[in-house]
Amino acid sequence: MSGHSKWATTKHKKAALDAKRGKLFAKLIKNIEVAVRSGGADPAGNPTLFDAIQKARKNSVPVDNIDRALKRGSGVEAGGANYETIMYEGYGPNGVAVLVECLSDNRNRAASEVRVAMTRNGGAMADPGSVSYLFTRRGIVMVPKADLSEDDVLSAVLDAGAEEVNDFGDSWQVLCAATDVVKVREALQAAGLDYDSAEALFWPSMNVPLDADGAAKVFKLIDALEDSDEVQNVYANFDVSDEVMAQLQD
Repeated sequence: MSGHSKWATTKHKKAALDAKRGKLFAKLIKNIEVAVRSGGADPAGNPTLFDAIQKARKNSVPVDNIDRALKRGSGVEAGGANYETIMYEGYGPNGVAVLVECLSDNRNRAASEVRVAMTRNGGAMADPGSVSYLFTRRGIVMVPKADLSEDDVLSAVLDAGAEEVNDFGDSWQVLCAATDVVKVREALQAAGLDYDSAEALFWPSMNVPLDADGAAKVFKLIDALEDSDEVQNVYANFDVSDEVMAQLQD
C-alpha cells in the first residue's frame, strides 16, 4: 500500500504542478497579446513585448504558443480578445493590504472571481484608493545567480539607474524606478549577463510581519486569487521571516 500511496501522492503533485504551469502559460501568453496590441508586433521596437516574450521563454512556454499569441495580438490570426487591465483592492488576514491586477475581457466576471476568492479565504474587498496608496510602481529585474556575485550585478546596472540588488536565493533581484527597467535590462545584456524577467510591478512601501498562522492564511488567499484566469498579478504588503518559512515547510 505504501508504494501505491507514494505513487498517488506523486501523481497528485504532478497534476497540481501541471495545472499551475498551464495557468502560468495562459497568463504569459495574455501578456504577449496585450503588449502587441499596445505597442506593435516588433520586439525590437516594443520593449514591453520583448520582455513579455523573454519571460514566456524562460518559463518554457512553447515557441508555437508564443508565435500564435503574436499573430492574435496583431490581428493576423483570429481569436484574440480585447483585454483591459482592472485593479481591485482589498484586505487579507491580519490586515495585509492586497492589490489584485486583472487582465480581462469581462469586468463582471473578473470582479466576481476576485470577490469570491477574497471572501472565501479570509479577505475583504476595499474601496478604490484605500489600499493602492501603500504601493508604488517599481522596476524589478530578476537575474539568475549562477556564479555571479552581488558586485558583478551591481557594477553592470548601477549607471543604468539600479537602486539596489537583493539576494533571492537562486537569483539576484534588481530594483529600479519603473521608468528605468528597460535601461537596466539593456545594461545587463550589454555586460553579457542573462536575466529571467524585467517588468514594472507594484512594490509595498511598508510590510506587515506575519507569524506562521498568519502567513499560511495569506498564502492561501494569494493562491486562490492567482488560481483565477482573470488575475495576472497579486501584490501584498507582508513580511515573513526565514524562521516562519521553515515552520511552514516542515
